[in-house]
Amino acid sequence: MDGCFFMSATTAKQALNQRLADFSTLVEALDYAASGRTGMNFYDRHCQVSTAIEYATLRSNAVAIAQRLIGLKLKKGDRVALIADTHPSFIESFFACQYAGLVAVPLLVPSSLGSHRSYVDKLKGLFANCTPSAVLGLEEWLPCVREALGNSQQVFVGTVAQMSDLPAVQELPVVEPQDIAYLQYTSGSTRFPRGVIITQRAVMANVRGIVVEGIGVRPGDRCASWLPFYHDMGLVGFVLAPMAAQLTVDYLHTRDFATRPGQWLKLISQNRVTISVAPPFGYDLCTRRIRDSEKAALDLSCWRVAGIGAEPVRASVLNRFAQCFLDSGFDPAAFTPCYGLAESTLAVSFARRGVGVLVDHVDRQVVEHQLRAQTVAADDPGSCAFTNCGAPLSGHRVEIRNALGRVVAEREIGEIFVSGPSVMAGYFNDPQNTRAALKDGWLDTGDLGYLSGGELHITGRRKDLLIVRGRNIWPQDIEYLVESEPDLRPGDAIVFIVPGDDEPQVVVQVQCRIREPQPREQLVRTLVAKIISEFGLAAQVDLVPPHSLPRTSSGKPSRAEALERFMAQANIDRSCPALEQT
Repeated sequence: MDGCFFMSATTAKQALNQRLADFSTLVEALDYAASGRTGMNFYDRHCQVSTAIEYATLRSNAVAIAQRLIGLKLKKGDRVALIADTHPSFIESFFACQYAGLVAVPLLVPSSLGSHRSYVDKLKGLFANCTPSAVLGLEEWLPCVREALGNSQQVFVGTVAQMSDLPAVQELPVVEPQDIAYLQYTSGSTRFPRGVIITQRAVMANVRGIVVEGIGVRPGDRCASWLPFYHDMGLVGFVLAPMAAQLTVDYLHTRDFATRPGQWLKLISQNRVTISVAPPFGYDLCTRRIRDSEKAALDLSCWRVAGIGAEPVRASVLNRFAQCFLDSGFDPAAFTPCYGLAESTLAVSFARRGVGVLVDHVDRQVVEHQLRAQTVAADDPGSCAFTNCGAPLSGHRVEIRNALGRVVAEREIGEIFVSGPSVMAGYFNDPQNTRAALKDGWLDTGDLGYLSGGELHITGRRKDLLIVRGRNIWPQDIEYLVESEPDLRPGDAIVFIVPGDDEPQVVVQVQCRIREPQPREQLVRTLVAKIISEFGLAAQVDLVPPHSLPRTSSGKPSRAEALERFMAQANIDRSCPALEQT
């Protein structure tokens, strides 16, 4: 094993009795974890430890920063924006906010070095919404922060290291379960920011559910993650949950995973990691880009919970991964699909552990015309498949409702509503969207799905549903069909609908790496014919350059932005019902 890293919770030197997130606040959880010998390790792109920090040291550093934040005359409940790079200073400042009674606001880092203007514009919108009293981050991002803040000179901007020069206030406030712990900006909300208000009570309820029911943490477990800290899955799932269960966690920078996805699996193999989670595209990247020589050095037999979340789960993507790494010891039964969203802190439901991916095959015609999931054989040519995402966490309820708000029967598809202790308190500074999302204690998730045997199956986003001549078609079904072409990859297609005078036009934009005109024309003809054959509708297929399709900050396809770009390029007035056909 490379580098220096912390012991598991069961070593002889670890006298601390493991507690599974049964704390009332994050402060209480870190106080307890600091009594042990576990902690966090940050790895470079060569899978060598760059920084190791025990929970005891994390607590000490966080308290020191908290005392200086209070020394800035910040009051309990003030917001502190944190540029959430994969770096120990972010975690230190996040927990400093917890000890100081301040509201941490994790903010994204730019997706590429060439996106300066776009990043500054996003920060402007986020700052306008959360009105921070201080902004902390690595030095490389601070020029963008200052540019975005403009004339807001009252805001302290600096690095964690620069905080040491500030005066400290020794007395820290008492943190209560009802206090706001942080604001989580949803992945698609950087243009019109929606900051989800998460209280100490909500985050601890969710972390407890994840640790006990979702993952089933055991003594000796170890975590690894490349997920960004500014997303709920990276923050709650792999910063807060491991700490609250006193587990050691190993971090690989998201950028390093994107360039060398095999390093994620190498980290799991070399450190005997038992728990790691990724969106489906993470598993797909590994399948496509890891060389045989890299696979030969892997031993993935330690990996008992391979979680999947953040986007619709395609069993075929996971099957390819399992087949690819079968000789490396990967057990397909480790796959554990889950469903969640920032508005419920993170997790809503987890599939059963140890059984792998369970797929429900249903009649596509019945789904499209009746919004009902009628079971058919797996090899039925008229079937479509939805993944079982399991039962809700204890203390939480899920209801499926129709457009009139009435609860529907099992296997009827409708709008997913969630209630329970993990549900957000609302959107920060946004009463209108809060009223739209929270109704009598129930969260309207904006997702569609159905229950079968009390277990949840996600069918798509309500706003993305294509309604064509009375049929309900999910865009991801068309995207999946298109991406099955040999020259295309997962993530190469995005589907949206353009309203028209007579009937809406389904548009399929496809990232194409082919340059010669004749093969491009043949690809379009092939895709049009496939869509007609499979779905019985004529779609417009547009070939676009690689890396040009819009995505949210979490990597999900942004169909709304794709539609907006399409209409702008076609010079279509969105307020006018008459649309030109291109």
